[in-house]
Amino acid sequence: MHAKHKGHESMHAEMVLILIVTLVIAQLVLVQWKQRHPKSYNLVTLFQMWVVPLYFTTKLHWWRFLVTWFIFSVVTAYVTYRATRKPLVCTTPRLVYKWFLLLYKISYATGIVGYTVVMFTLFGINLIFRIKPEDAMDFGVSLLFYGLYYGVLGRDFAEMCADFMASTVGYYSASGMPTKHLSDSICAVCGQPILVDVSEEGIIENTYRLSCNHVFHEFCIRGWCIVGKKQICPYCKEKVDLKRMFSNPWERPHVMYGQLLDWLRYLVAWQPVIIGLVQGINYILGLE
Repeated sequence: MHAKHKGHESMHAEMVLILIVTLVIAQLVLVQWKQRHPKSYNLVTLFQMWVVPLYFTTKLHWWRFLVTWFIFSVVTAYVTYRATRKPLVCTTPRLVYKWFLLLYKISYATGIVGYTVVMFTLFGINLIFRIKPEDAMDFGVSLLFYGLYYGVLGRDFAEMCADFMASTVGYYSASGMPTKHLSDSICAVCGQPILVDVSEEGIIENTYRLSCNHVFHEFCIRGWCIVGKKQICPYCKEKVDLKRMFSNPWERPHVMYGQLLDWLRYLVAWQPVIIGLVQGINYILGLE
């Protein structure tokens, strides 16, 4: 290898420079795109996260991933279909948040187990159970990948469904004023009465009051903030204090995990595209 690359120091330096410049320019373009046209940016990013891993795993014949990807796609497609129907069925918001909250918790647990297996392997604990290091590491990295990938993908689909449902219910608008006036007895997330009598048809559960004094079903507002990635009031758009909402220390890691997934979106969706662009530039310039 050293003999093959001997005397190519200037070429290698040029390739590194191309990589750095491309990363900087791509980051600036993506930031400007996200700020100026957030809807198209989110839609393209979501599509890439859904398709790019499918291409590589099909090429490598990773059938286990393809099976889980197919199951996820079928269920999520059905849930998304329900969320985008008009008029919105009263049970749909709860169905949507239940599915994505379940997916969020499964991805969280899978990622934690995968990370734990990787750390145990690095410290040699796998040898106690007579497991080969490469087998233990492959298992841990696979679980970590599954957890992070479906966590990122699920959160983005959940955000899209939350926007559709909230705009259909009418108490929330991403831009401008809501189309309906919110009554004190209505939950702005699902559009259903907050308190109902035992003899009436409705949802009976705990409620939560934000600092802006708007009241919601506790399940709805938690789904809106954690799963739907909306850290604002669903009606007046006042900033939600997540630390106050999730005062239980056992719940705070879910919030931090969600923030980690948002950061990893760039690596999952755009990093392969940028690396492919760099390789294309190197090929055009005749660099190896």
